[in-house]
Amino acid sequence: MKINDILLKELMIMDLQGTTKEGVIDEMIASLSANGIINDVAVYKEGIMKRESQTSTGLGDGIAMPHAKNKAVVKPAVVFAKSAAGVDYASLDGQPAHLFFMIAAPEGANNVHLEVLASLSRLLINPDFTASLKKAQTPEEVQGLFAAAEAAREAKEQAEAAAKAAPVAATETKKPFVIAVTACPTGIAHTYMAEDSLKQMAEKMGVDIRVETNGSDGVKNPLTADEIRRADGVIVAADKKVEMARFNGKHVLQRPVSDGINKAEELITKAMRQEAPILNVEGDIFAVNESDEKPSIIGRVYKDLMNGISHMLPFVVGGGILIAISFLFETSFGSDSPLFISFMAIGGAAFSFLIPILAGYIAMSIADRPGLLPGMAGGYLAVQANAGFLGGLIAGFLAGYIMVYLKKAFKGLPRTLDGMKTILLYPVFGLLITGLLMYFLVGPVFSTINTAMITFLENLGTGNAVLLGAVLGGMMAIDMGGPFNKAAYAFSIGIFTDTGDGSLMAAVMAGGMIPPLAIGIATLLFKNKFTDIEQKSGLSNILLGLSFITEGAIPFAAADPMRVIGSSIVGSAIAGGLTQLWAVSIPAPHGGLFVITLANRPLMFLLALLIGTVVSALMLGLWKQDKTQEVVK
Repeated sequence: MKINDILLKELMIMDLQGTTKEGVIDEMIASLSANGIINDVAVYKEGIMKRESQTSTGLGDGIAMPHAKNKAVVKPAVVFAKSAAGVDYASLDGQPAHLFFMIAAPEGANNVHLEVLASLSRLLINPDFTASLKKAQTPEEVQGLFAAAEAAREAKEQAEAAAKAAPVAATETKKPFVIAVTACPTGIAHTYMAEDSLKQMAEKMGVDIRVETNGSDGVKNPLTADEIRRADGVIVAADKKVEMARFNGKHVLQRPVSDGINKAEELITKAMRQEAPILNVEGDIFAVNESDEKPSIIGRVYKDLMNGISHMLPFVVGGGILIAISFLFETSFGSDSPLFISFMAIGGAAFSFLIPILAGYIAMSIADRPGLLPGMAGGYLAVQANAGFLGGLIAGFLAGYIMVYLKKAFKGLPRTLDGMKTILLYPVFGLLITGLLMYFLVGPVFSTINTAMITFLENLGTGNAVLLGAVLGGMMAIDMGGPFNKAAYAFSIGIFTDTGDGSLMAAVMAGGMIPPLAIGIATLLFKNKFTDIEQKSGLSNILLGLSFITEGAIPFAAADPMRVIGSSIVGSAIAGGLTQLWAVSIPAPHGGLFVITLANRPLMFLLALLIGTVVSALMLGLWKQDKTQEVVK
C-alpha cells in the first residue's frame, strides 16, 4: 500500500477558510464526514481534542498533524489541507501552521495502514519536501510529490541495506554509537517523525544510531542486548511508558517525543557525551518523560494516584453498572431471578477487585513492577479490615515506598544475586513488611476512620448534605477533567464502593454533565455571542454532556476561562446540591443520561440537571460579549 492510497484527492482542502485551531480541525473533520471516512463526528472530534490536550500536534516549521484512532473511523485516510495565511495552532515553535495532515485511523487498523502513516510522517521531516508542498496548487500535484518522495526513500533504503551488507574496512574509524526509543500516546505520527529526525541528524553528525519505535502497531526495530551494552548513551523520546529496566546502568536522557523531532541535535550530543544521569532501576523512582528537573512531591503523588484510579475505573464502571442493572431485575422478577443473581455475581466479582487494583497500580507507579504484588496484597488486606477506599490508598503508597527502600537496601548485595532479588527477595520482603504494617497498624486505624466517616455521612442533616453535594458538583466544573474534577470523582467513588450508596455519584455526575450541556444550550440561545465554528461545536457539546464527558467544554474554557468556568461552577454546584436535597441516588459511576433509568428518582435528577444547565447557560450567554465586540477589542 502506498501513501496516496490513503492521502485521497477528494479529501484535500487547498485553501482552508478556518482562522483558529478548532476551526481548522472542524473543517477537516467535515471533509472526512462528507466523504464517508467517519460515521460519528462527535466521537472522532473527541479523540482529536483529547490528543491535543496531551501535547499540541502543531509540530513546528509550519506543520500540524492532528490525529485520532477510534471507533468513529470507517476506513483509514488522511486529509491534506493548506492555509496560505497560516493559523495559530499552538505549535511547539510558536509559529503559524500552513500545512495540515489530519490522520484518521480505525480502532482495528492493521499493520499495513499504520506503516503507511508512519512513512507519511517520516517524509515531513524533510524541509525541501515541505517547501514543495507549500507551493502545490492542486491535489494532483500533492499526490505527485508524495509518490516521487516515496520512491526516492525506497531507493535510499535499498542502498543503505546494501551498504550494511558490504564488508567493513579494517581501517574505518569507529563512530560514536547512540540508541533511542520513540513513542507517543497515539503511536501514529510523532513516534515515527521523531525516529526519522534522530536518524537524519545522526547521519549529519557522523554518529551511528539505532532507533526503536513503540507505535500503534507495537514495538518495531527492538534494541538488542548487545546494542544496549555497546551504546555510549540512550535517548528515550516518549510521552508514554516504555520498558526502562533494560537500560539499567546506562546514561539515559528522557525527553518528550516532540524534542526528538525538534531538538534531535541536542539530544544526540548529550547522549554521546554521556551528559545524562545514569539510570538506577533498583534505587530510583523513574517515570516516563521526566524532565531534567524533578517533579514536585504533590505532582508525583497525583501521578501515582491517577495511575491507580485509571486502572481501577473499568472495574468501577463495568461492575457498578451491572450491579445497578441487577437491582432492576430484582424489582421486576424477584430476588430468586437468575438474571438478578447472575448480574449481581458478575458485577460483584469486578467490584471485589477495586481496592486491590487501586493499591497495586499506585505501588507499581512508584516502584515499577516489584510494587504490584505488595500493593495488591495490601489493598486486599484493607478490604478484609474494612479500611475501605482510604485504607487502599494508604496500602498503595505504603507498598510502593517500601519497595523503593528495599531496592536501596539490597543494592549492595553481590551481582551474582541479582536474579534472586526479583524472583525471591523483593516479593517475600515486600509482601511481609507491607502485610505486617497493614494487618497490625494501617488496617485497624483506617477501619476506625472509615467507619466514622461513613457514619458521619449517613447522619448528615439535609443542609450539610446539600452543601457537600454543591461542593462536589462545583469541583467537577473547576478544571473539567483536571485535579479538582478527579478529586471529587475519586471521593465519590470511594464512598460508593464502601457503602453502595450512589447519592454522591448523582452529585458529581450532574456537576460533570453541566459544563458541556450549558455551553451547547448557550450557543443555541445566544447565537450573536458565538462564532459559526463555536455554534457547530456547541451541538457536539450537548451530546458530550449527555454522555457525562466534561472534557468537551475544555476548548471553550481555554478561549474564555473566566466566563465559561465561572458560569459552569455555579450551575454545577446548584445541580449537585439539588440532587442531595431531593435524595437522588445513581448506583452507576458513569454513563450520564444513558444510565438515568438506574436512578432511584430519575425525574428529580433530570430536573436538577435542567435547572443547573439553564442557570449556567443563561449566566454564560448574558455575561459573554457580542462576538463583534470581542473582535474589535
